[in-house]
Amino acid sequence: MEQVINFINSNKESYIEELKEFLRIQSISADPNKKPEMQRASEFLMSKLSDMGFDNIKILNPDEGNPIIYGEKIVDTKKPTILFYGHYDVQPVDPIDLWHSPPFEPEIRDGKIWARGATDDKGQLFTHFKAVEAYIKTENELPVNIKFIIEGEEEVGSPSLPKTIEANKNLLKCDAVVVSDTSMYDEKTPSITYGLRGLAYFQIEITGPNRDLHSGTFGGAVMNPIQALCDLLSKMKDKNGKITIPHFYDDVLPLTKKERENYLKLKFNEKAYMRELGVKELFGEKGFTTLERTWARPTLEINGIWGGYTGAGAKTVLPSKAYAKISMRLVPNQTPKKVEKLLADYLKRNVAKSVTYKLETLHGGEPAITPIDNVAIQTAAVAMKKAFGKEPVFIREGGSIPVVVDFGRKLKAPVVLMGFGLHSENLHSPNEHFDLDNFHRGIICSAYYMNEFSKIK
Repeated sequence: MEQVINFINSNKESYIEELKEFLRIQSISADPNKKPEMQRASEFLMSKLSDMGFDNIKILNPDEGNPIIYGEKIVDTKKPTILFYGHYDVQPVDPIDLWHSPPFEPEIRDGKIWARGATDDKGQLFTHFKAVEAYIKTENELPVNIKFIIEGEEEVGSPSLPKTIEANKNLLKCDAVVVSDTSMYDEKTPSITYGLRGLAYFQIEITGPNRDLHSGTFGGAVMNPIQALCDLLSKMKDKNGKITIPHFYDDVLPLTKKERENYLKLKFNEKAYMRELGVKELFGEKGFTTLERTWARPTLEINGIWGGYTGAGAKTVLPSKAYAKISMRLVPNQTPKKVEKLLADYLKRNVAKSVTYKLETLHGGEPAITPIDNVAIQTAAVAMKKAFGKEPVFIREGGSIPVVVDFGRKLKAPVVLMGFGLHSENLHSPNEHFDLDNFHRGIICSAYYMNEFSKIK
């Protein structure tokens, strides 16, 4: 093991140069014009797998979507198997004028690498490639069997991945799935994420009159759809931040006493949090701390609202239609399907009789949780302590990674969320970056994880 770590330490600069090459590829999955770049990114990864002597390297979805890459190195069928998952697609770069350096020309500043995809997820994914390579180049053989599955559609909802997992359950069979697409609690605190919130995303359309009307001629006689929509939305949450949709909280898995105690030990700084966000006061469900609200309690947020005239100057219109997009973050035991029914029932009872409505489901994903005492999680804790020199903390994540549920259910394997990024690294925003110390520690941590996992009986 010492040889492996020494090799990693002596190759820090070459790893950064290879990562730069990966980051130069403009693999924006949301942009149809970037299809050639998506292909280029998949070929880059397949080439890396080939260079490491992996077998059975192939595209699992040749006829649908962006390539899902697979490769394996089976050293001994009696040894445990780790499946590493990641994604090579990235977010769009707009607004481009806010970047301090070109998003696809990686630049090193202040001990960080700046580029789109640096932390989400190319940099984090690459830690596992380099750890595997270090083992092969020093020990000649891996301590465990390794499989990789890497997709190019995570940033657009992973439409091809669930069916691909279902169709390849035997091929993907493993003892643990490792995902490095999450964040650490802070820049010096290694963290293992054991829970993710799910997502239910909807669009509501309210229709009043059969056409836009003159607000002087018809105002006061006809219900304004925007008014009806605002009335509806304002009643969905009370003054204490509690969602008022009947039975919404029925299935919510409560926080345990131990979890709440662990969160308090993290000494979350609310004043610094408010300063960073530029707000004077925080708001959320009464009776819970900020960490509890963002990690382990469900939410309802209005993501967009529009209707009528929004251009320059004045237009005295009483609109025919109004729209809103709302999202609900779900916690364990809640499901998008159940929440959709609750919302539909709520609308049926509460929409003004003077208007009609339409509810459209746009996206959904179930929450995920892995027990902290699971051996795969505990092995990750040992590896992180060795790599970072301190005990990791166990946290939940407010965001959603729907495929985590698919891996857990379809492969019947624990999913380990072992991230090395930070929330402050501007993922999805201009000036995305990745701390190079954490990139390096991530490689070491991955190597330790393979070594520790080999000891599991």
